[in-house]
Amino acid sequence: MSRVYNFSAGPAVLPEEVLREAAEEMLDYKGTGMSVMEMSHRSKAYDTIIKEAEADLRDLMKIPDNYKVLFLQGGASQQFAMIPMNLMKNRKADYIVTGQWAKKAFQEAQLYGEARKIASSEDETFSYIPDCSDLPISEDADYVYICENNTIYGTKFKTLPNTKGKTLVADVSSCFLSEPVDVSKYGVIYGGVQKNIGPAGVVIVIIREDLITEDVLPGTPTMLRYKIHADNASLYNTPPAYGIYICGKVFQWLKKRGGLEAMKEYNEKKAAVLYEFLDQSRLFRGTVRREDRSLMNVPFVTGNEELDAKFVKEAKAAGFENLKGHRSVGGMRASIYNAMPMEGVEKLVEFMRKFEEENGVV
Repeated sequence: MSRVYNFSAGPAVLPEEVLREAAEEMLDYKGTGMSVMEMSHRSKAYDTIIKEAEADLRDLMKIPDNYKVLFLQGGASQQFAMIPMNLMKNRKADYIVTGQWAKKAFQEAQLYGEARKIASSEDETFSYIPDCSDLPISEDADYVYICENNTIYGTKFKTLPNTKGKTLVADVSSCFLSEPVDVSKYGVIYGGVQKNIGPAGVVIVIIREDLITEDVLPGTPTMLRYKIHADNASLYNTPPAYGIYICGKVFQWLKKRGGLEAMKEYNEKKAAVLYEFLDQSRLFRGTVRREDRSLMNVPFVTGNEELDAKFVKEAKAAGFENLKGHRSVGGMRASIYNAMPMEGVEKLVEFMRKFEEENGVV
């Protein structure tokens, strides 16, 4: 069977080149006589793998020297607790709620202190990003939190909020490495890798060194302290070794493709193909305010639930997988991460055009 076009929001499509390389090395990694899956995380071979992965990520993102890169477990969801546990010194934080994941992070933070919702787009089913140029930031807030790209709803912060000098914390799970970023504008950038970088099971945290302290909330478990992981170079316990190895291969693939500037250009072209079709379609329409559209996740609907279900079923039969929208929104969603080829998006649009004609829309 040939490979399908996988539009899943995560775990998601990985570069075919990376998968082939990993397959070649599955039984014998560089003459070690074993797979990376079997290898001790304390071995010399693995030490090289994790150090090279970090070096390549630093290079790709131009991460300043005063930031630590941590390869952790527990997914982005564990960071919802880890962040307040480690950063809520005054027990106060401000949250901008633009989707389900930011909402969950906000709810989790309320367990540890006073979390304030200072802006939200829930009034219109998270279909836009609120104006964040002059928010009521708390004077004693420890940080301001955003989810930068909203996987479920297909929105993206094009301009970072004005945090009025407060530390910015951002969940970038679904836009990680899709475009250049200025890391120095954030205190913490983190994301699960299973959308745009690697297999499920790894979360990468990029954190400014002054935020890594012994001063954490009472009762914070050892495994949930950034300092423990930073002091042990992400090897305090057995890391998600194979996942990190694949991430490292993806970092190298991105560098070969010309880095994040080239990736952004490619992603913009891919997204334009789909959005331009949606904007002129007589059957399908996008659900997000134009200026807030994500390059990574594109939700769309026909306006008829039965027709939506028919489209998803026929698309699957034609080799387009995982186009059903999130259960909280319905409709369809195409996630077109870095590894989704242009051809996949063009073929999808071709299929949508045909579906439109066949279903009485002229």
